[in-house]
Amino acid sequence: MKSRIVLIFVLFLVMWLGMILRGSYLQLVADPRLEELQKKQFETMLTVKSRRGAILDRDGRELAVTVSSYSLFADPKIIKEPKTVARKVAKYLGADWRPIYKKIKNRERRFVWLRRHLSRDQKESILDWKIRGLGLVEEPRRIYPNNSLLASALGFVGSEGQGLEGLELAFERHLKGQNIRIHMGRDARGRPLMENGNFYGQVPDGFNIHLTIDNQLQYLLERELEATQEKYEADSAVGVVLDARTSEILAMGQTPGFNLNNARQYPHSVRRNRSVTDAFEPGSTMKTFVMASALKHKVAKPNTAIDCEGGKLQIGRRIIREADSTHNFGQLTVSEILAYSSNVGTAKLAFMVGNDRLYQTLLDFGFGSQTLVDLPGESSGILHKPPWNKHLLANISFGHGVSATPLQIAAAYGAIANGGVWSQPYIVKRVISEDTNEEVKLQKRQKKRVLSQDDAATLTLMLTNVTAPTGTGFNARIKGFPVAGKTGTAQKVNLEKGGYFRHAYISSFAGFVPANDPRFVIYIAVDNPRVKYYGAQVAAPVFARLASFMVRKSGLPPVLISEENILATREKALDSESLQEKALTAVNESMNITQEGVTPDFRGLTLREVIRRVRGTDVKVRFKGSGVVASSRPTAGEPLRPGQEIHLQLKTPKTVKE
Repeated sequence: MKSRIVLIFVLFLVMWLGMILRGSYLQLVADPRLEELQKKQFETMLTVKSRRGAILDRDGRELAVTVSSYSLFADPKIIKEPKTVARKVAKYLGADWRPIYKKIKNRERRFVWLRRHLSRDQKESILDWKIRGLGLVEEPRRIYPNNSLLASALGFVGSEGQGLEGLELAFERHLKGQNIRIHMGRDARGRPLMENGNFYGQVPDGFNIHLTIDNQLQYLLERELEATQEKYEADSAVGVVLDARTSEILAMGQTPGFNLNNARQYPHSVRRNRSVTDAFEPGSTMKTFVMASALKHKVAKPNTAIDCEGGKLQIGRRIIREADSTHNFGQLTVSEILAYSSNVGTAKLAFMVGNDRLYQTLLDFGFGSQTLVDLPGESSGILHKPPWNKHLLANISFGHGVSATPLQIAAAYGAIANGGVWSQPYIVKRVISEDTNEEVKLQKRQKKRVLSQDDAATLTLMLTNVTAPTGTGFNARIKGFPVAGKTGTAQKVNLEKGGYFRHAYISSFAGFVPANDPRFVIYIAVDNPRVKYYGAQVAAPVFARLASFMVRKSGLPPVLISEENILATREKALDSESLQEKALTAVNESMNITQEGVTPDFRGLTLREVIRRVRGTDVKVRFKGSGVVASSRPTAGEPLRPGQEIHLQLKTPKTVKE
């Protein structure tokens, strides 16, 4: 009997010792299975996104910024009464309870989102409920303080904070920062362990993007485009402003616009950045580059005369006509062809230049290839390789049969403004970490000489004649500063049926200011204006208002509007003969004023132009009236006695249409 008792005692002792040893082992030695069970019971895993970098304008103003918001989630496995919880959550959020109930009734799931981006007040109210299985996490939310400002260029992010379009997409890698996964504790009832709904830990922010955009100019550009679209009942309008010296994009806008904070409510046709995605036939703004090619290859000078054949040019079975049926031009100089925007004259000049040389000039100025701007979705435009038949060459010369984006056209005019050097346009100035000051090295920007400095200066002079009182760009003039530019009025292509719409146009103006020392390049295009349609009427005034704002903002001193000033700042850079003297020589030659005994033809010239062109000659003139010369006595071509005065009658001109 005693032996049995001893045996039982020993067995209990062994079991007791075994339990102690096992307990000690469990306490002192880690068991992966138990650790995993503990994690499942007392921890959950969440991915927390770092704060996305901001996008700022050139002066540090916020264009896109990330703020804190709070998102509600649930662990269905530990929610005891899912229907009751679903109704309570839905009532508070103003939502249908059924979709919420569907999410949380499945007890096999451990994590579901119920509502993203709640306010701080909403967060505090939900925390007060103390409902088992509900939790809140702080999340970054992207907002755009200026709503529609620079919308198409900025782009926007998706619900998960990833860039979907524009700069948000192009610089996603730098903006997004790093995401981290966090082990989140839960109490014995399964409730998330948080303090005020926040997680603590170091989450690195994304890089900030500093743009070249001038916020004030951007606002003005968009306001002007909206007003122009409304005034002329147009389908849309687009504008680009560049720094003439660096090709920084100072403003890039379009209408209709859209609110970035609700971007996905708008179709892609509204959201796309037309400045880089939409290539269209530029019309007469292309004539400038025919002139550039003629100067470059020494085919013609500004004073070279070309017969414009009364406004009609027969090419096989087809006839090239002037844009306005009243423009029955006869003989014009090359400079006048550009100023009056003669299709016939430009076509005949293109014939003199030839296919290959014109094609190469257009390539040099960036047509037919991307500018490689730091924005997504850029189009190359269309520039077919030669050979071109004579009719196609004529069409290309005045901007048909070729297409370009607004940015390509602006950059091409920027090359003229920059003394013949084409520079790659860009919108991103710096990419830098606010936390560490680490800066991303951006790709080196391309530059290339496409025109000699002399030829660029001469072409600039010709472009200022376009904005003279008798030129097509008269409405682009601004007080106190010379303007160089060119109007454009292009028939719209009918993409469905081919050919062109009879009464649909793209009206445009491209130019730079001040012409004597270019600082700003501006391109404006208005799609299908229905009230008026000439570029001179629709687009040139927008250019003038933007240019006037920029020269005032920059504090530039006004200068005399004369060709002498156009070249004043360039002549110091030349070791050869002064460009100013060359330009004035060309102007005097173009007047053909030195023919003795014959009265010169001053018709269409301003008072300043007449004075300048008779300077250094024996011709004496008297003036009456204001504006431009309407008639003279003796009349042009009549005999002129030595010392005889010429009496000139000036009148206010009617703007030449294009």
